[in-house]
Parts: sequence; structure tokens; C-alpha cells
Amino acid sequence: MKNIEDRLAEEFKIGLKQVQSVLELLDEGNTVPFIARYRKERTGGLDDIILRNLSERITYLRSLDERKEDVIRLIDEQGKLTEDLKDSIIKCDTLTEVEDLYRPYKQKKRTRATIAVEKGLKPLAEIIYEGKFTGDIKKNAEEYINEEKKVLSADDALQGAMDIISEMISDEAEFRKWIRSLVKREGIIETSGESKEPTPYEMYYDYKEAVKNIPPHRILAINRGEKEKILSVKITADNDKIINYIKSQCLKGNSETDTYIENSITDSLKRLIYPSIEREIRSELTEIGETGAIDIFKANLKALLMQSPIKGKAVLGFDPGFRTGCKIAVLDETGKFLDKATVYSTAPQNDVEGSIKTLKELIYKYNVDVISLGNGTASRESEEVIARLLKEVKEEKGKELYYVIVSEAGASVYSASELASKEYPDINVSIRGAISIARRLQDPLAELVKIDPKSIGVGQYQHDVTPKKLDESLRGIVEDCVNSVGVDINVATPSLLSYVSGINAGIAQNIVAYRDENGKIKNRKDLLKVKRLGEKAFVQCAGFLRVLESNEPLDNTSVHPESYDAARGLLKLLGYTISDLVKQNLNDIDERVSKIGIDTIAEQLSTGVPTLKDIIKELKKPGRDPREELPKPILKTGVIDLKDLKPDMILMGTVRNVSDFGAFVDIGVHQDGLVHKSQIADKFVKHPLDIVKVGDIVEVKVLEIDEKRKRISLSMKK
Repeated sequence: MKNIEDRLAEEFKIGLKQVQSVLELLDEGNTVPFIARYRKERTGGLDDIILRNLSERITYLRSLDERKEDVIRLIDEQGKLTEDLKDSIIKCDTLTEVEDLYRPYKQKKRTRATIAVEKGLKPLAEIIYEGKFTGDIKKNAEEYINEEKKVLSADDALQGAMDIISEMISDEAEFRKWIRSLVKREGIIETSGESKEPTPYEMYYDYKEAVKNIPPHRILAINRGEKEKILSVKITADNDKIINYIKSQCLKGNSETDTYIENSITDSLKRLIYPSIEREIRSELTEIGETGAIDIFKANLKALLMQSPIKGKAVLGFDPGFRTGCKIAVLDETGKFLDKATVYSTAPQNDVEGSIKTLKELIYKYNVDVISLGNGTASRESEEVIARLLKEVKEEKGKELYYVIVSEAGASVYSASELASKEYPDINVSIRGAISIARRLQDPLAELVKIDPKSIGVGQYQHDVTPKKLDESLRGIVEDCVNSVGVDINVATPSLLSYVSGINAGIAQNIVAYRDENGKIKNRKDLLKVKRLGEKAFVQCAGFLRVLESNEPLDNTSVHPESYDAARGLLKLLGYTISDLVKQNLNDIDERVSKIGIDTIAEQLSTGVPTLKDIIKELKKPGRDPREELPKPILKTGVIDLKDLKPDMILMGTVRNVSDFGAFVDIGVHQDGLVHKSQIADKFVKHPLDIVKVGDIVEVKVLEIDEKRKRISLSMKK
């Protein structure tokens, strides 16, 4: 029997020492981002994805072991624990197997079998089930007639005995295991339904698919249709095969008793075993569906948060609307709010001339470089006005102005939130939405962490997933993104700081309070003066926090304070000074390292090679932002309409969302086009995420345009 450490090493195909180190580090209270970044020597360089999966699996296996101990104790308290049973429980790989073995000993609700036992019919049931009886079983059953216990005839007694046998068969763990395996392997999920109104479930009104083949998104779609009472769902399997299997295990070749056992087998399967196993498999399928949906959501969210920021540009945020007008916010290159306006370029006012005049005044006054346009209501109409605006600005001033369409999902949630009211107490809720749209372009990560990830609009069937599981998974992704980028301690909001390793919401508020009281945080050591931020939290968070104004240059890098001596030693060994670091005069650092040899340097500095490599990488570009290496958003100057599209047109687009069945690409019209997974590449694609992610800039060919349904089919095949 493998212990937890051996199982994890085998499952994740990593070394036993790596697993042991991860267990120790997690048990010591270290966070996943900290372990991934600063404990590479101990983990062998495991990344945050593997570490999170390991952490989740550790929790499950420990829960499994705890349940095994509970079950063994509960059976032992009944005086029914044998060494064989104990050994079987210990060997279980899943909670389902443990519960199967515990089933016969579990205190049951009042059932037909327990009522029959109360009537004294268990000995008769055992006589029949053992199959050793000779003589007339019906005559023997007459001995159990008892008017007081409401056993009025031999048939009553035999029926009660069969109820007991049915439950005995149902409680047999091996039978359940065999049947469960068969249904998973050969079962068919069948759906039926009807509706007078059009629904998204029409393809499932008469639908069949093998349990082993059904994809995660289809499971959740079927579940939702069932929940809305449009679909009926069942899992079917070969009943005869199952009954023949149970017969082969239970019949004893006794013609006098086998008839009753056969009746019990049929009853047990129909009434007790199959409904239970069907529920279990539906539950497992839902788990698979939820896991698939969460995995897609995590991948999409990570890609969205890690989109390349547009830095050093003054941005005009444009939140489009109809009746109440379009809300405008201007931000300087640092994200500071400068000015606001409302224009009525869309219906019913249609004041295009007045709107363009107002927008020009703002653009010229604040030297705006780019317009960030929300993709919601009236976006299409606003885009046409912006295209004209850009043309006129270029003609009048020779200024090349661009615009980018950004997702405004969650902007209204943020603008009405308590956080937004604290950030902009004197600004109207609707203008806050425009500010959020502008900031999403300047720094997607810093802005989007203010919003519940579920409101960001990159999920698939997110409302069909267990909320707690989804929240925990998404929080982990946000943490990994925030910590991989790093946070400027003197400008970060509490919402951003709360995702930093070792910092919770309370400590984040205390950091901001300390910063406000003292003007700014001068260096990383100042963090130790923050209320409730002790030495342990400092170790976890320090490397992820940047202090640009610090008199210690390493405070503006991802080098952890515990490695400052090694970093300084490295500079000295290579013939550099701290001044060279500040002036970024380390262009030939790789050549100097290779001359001495990285292993030799690591030995001389008493540090690990992985940590040394990270230090070198950081010294080459202090405070580097990994997002800057990613493709920039497409800056647009013109507009195309759905009616302008023609089959075979080649366009550049931005991936906005990815699902199990394909990728949705923004090609500059109001409606995103779908690249079905069969059109994503010239090779077989198991999952779209293997090829594309949210934010990718891709070249697509138009396959088909359905103007009536506003659907665009695209291809990425060469």
C-alpha cells in the first residue's frame, strides 16, 4: 500500500524528494507563489501550476486517509472489524470505494429490509441466501408467521426475507465496483425534452452519447437543461449483463432457494443499486464538467490578466450608451484621472458633431494617445464616430490617434462597488465605468483584480459550477498572475495587495494606511513596521513587492531580501558595482558569468543554481514586467461592418474567449467570430487552449457570414 508521498510522486511523475519538500513547505505555511519563485532548490523547480495541483491533491488524499480512519473506528466500535476488512479499507484509492465498504455497517434509515429484520426475518433470509436449505422453503417460512409483527403468511415472510437479501446484495462492495465500472465503460447517457419556445437545448431533445465520451461542456449543458425542467436525463446500461454477473456471484444451484435470490437480484438492481450508481456517475460526470469548465476559465482568466499593458500613453476611456449618452474619462500616462465628459453621439440625440467637438477638445488638451472603447451597448455606433474622429484629428493636427476595443465585462459591477466609491468618492458611478475601461488598457492586471473574476466574462458555464470551488481556483490564478508580475508598493490598491503572497485583506489595508500616514514606503524593511505584518508574512511577500524610490536598488527587483548578499556578491565577483545596476550597465553579464561558470559562482556564493539564474535574469533587467514580452493589443484606426465582410477575407483579430469547442475572435465588427476547433490548425486539435489563449493576436479567414443570426465563422488554417 503506497503512502501519500509515493502516490503523489507516481501521479505527478516527479521525484519522491520533490513531493516531500512540497509537503514540508506547504505545512510550514508557505504560499504556492513563494514556493514556486523562491524555493526552487527544494522543489526541483516545480512551477506554480504543478504546485497548485499538488496542493489540491494533497488535501484530497489527506481527507481520504482521515475518512478511512473514521470508517475503521466506526466499524470497530460495532465489534465487526476484521483484519481483511481493515486491509481492504486501507487499500482504497477513492472515497467512493471507502463508502462502498462502509455501506453494510452504516446506520440506515428505516427501509424495507430493516423493517423485515425487526419482524425477525433475518434468519430466513440467511437460509435462502446461503442456498444450503433442503426441503420445502415455503413450509419453513410458515414458522415465521407472527400476527403481532404483522407477518400474516408464508408469502409475507418470504417477501420480507427477499427485501433483506436485496439490501445485502446492494451492500456488496464488489458488486457495486463491477457495475460502476461497466456503466462507465459501456453506459449511454440519454436525454429527451420538448418546449413550445425556442431553447438552447434543442439538440438534446432526442440525444444519446456514450458516458465515456461525453465532453465536459456537454455535461454541464445537459445538467442546466434538466435543472430548467426542459430535459429529462438518464443513464442506461445492459441490464441483462449486470443481472447475469450478479447471478453468477449469488446463485448457489439450489432450485428451492435460487428463485427467491433471482427475484431479490432483480429488485436490488432496479430499486437500490442502479439508481444509486446512476446518481454517483452523474455526480462524477458533473465533477468532470466542472473541472473542465474551471480549467478553461482559469486559462482564459490568466491570459486576460497577463495581457500586455499599454504604458506611457494618455488614454481616453469611452463607455458607450444610448439614451443616457456615452461617458468619457481621460487618464494620464500613470493612470491618474484628469477629466470627464458625457457625449450624445448615439440615438436618440445623435449629436455626432457636438460629440466630436467635445472629444477633440479633450484629446488636444491632454494630448491623448489612444482611445479605449468598451464593447457593450452602442459600441458599434460609437466605433463609427471614433473612426471619423481619428480621421479629422489626423487632418487637423497630423496626430496619429488610435483606438482599441476592450471588454467592459464587470465594469458596471466595479463602478457601483464599495471599492470604487472609496477610490472615486466624488465621481459619478457611470464615469467610474469609463475610468475602468481606460485603465484596463493601461494595466489590465491592476484594474481587473478589483472585480470578482466571475464577472470578467471569460468563463464557460460558470453559473453551473460549484461557487466555492470556482472561487478558490480563480483566486489561485489571480494570485499567481499578481505575484509573477510584482506590485509597486507605493501605488497599489488594497485589492491588488491582497493577492500578494502572505498578505490578506486586513494587512493590505494596513499597508495602505501606513503608506498614507508616512507619505510613502521608503524600502522593503519598512514593511516590518506595518501593523500585523510580522516576520513570517514579510518573508512570503517581500520579493513580490517593488519599492521604486528605495535607496536599496535591489528593492526594485524580484530578488528576495534573503538573497541580497548573494546578489551583491555576484556583482562584486563579476566586476560590477551597485552603480552599474542602477544605471543598468550589465549588458555583458552573461559573458562574464560563462567565463567563470555558473556552478563555480553558485558554490562560491553558497547559493543554489536556480536561485542564481533568477538573480542574474533580474539584474539584467531590474523590475522587468513579464507581460511586456507578450503581443500588444491591436491599435485600430478604421472600422468595418458585418455587411463589409466577405468569404475568404483575411483579417487580424484578438482572441476574446476560448471554450471547449473553439475560440471567439474580435475582428473589428461588433460581433466576435467563432473559430471552431476543427478550424484552429492544420492538424488535429484536442483542445483549443492547446493552440490559442485569450489576448492572442491571430490571422483569420472569413468562412461564412450569417447576418440574420449575426454569426461569423472563421478559420485559422493556413
